[in-house]
Amino acid sequence: MSMGLLADIATIVLVSAGALLFLAGALGLLRFPDSLSRLHAISKADNLGLGLIVLGLMPQAGSIAGGLKLVCVWLLAQLSAATASQLLARALQRDRTRP
Repeated sequence: MSMGLLADIATIVLVSAGALLFLAGALGLLRFPDSLSRLHAISKADNLGLGLIVLGLMPQAGSIAGGLKLVCVWLLAQLSAATASQLLARALQRDRTRP
């Protein structure tokens, strides 16, 4: 079995697993009862799903620079998702405590 075939199989498995996590996050967004639970489901599943997709695409990157770009995209997406989730949760908490 050649390395190219192994890389292709790893890509298919990891990208499929990432897509399934995105689907699970979307289902959680639709099914969970309150906003904080929905926020938790979508932020956790999407970050892990994007990580698996980036990991799956790494063997397909043509160079180390291409792989580093993928990692940078993943890190920026994690940073923005964590910031947005924190701001939304804080706004929801503030609205709940307001008389």
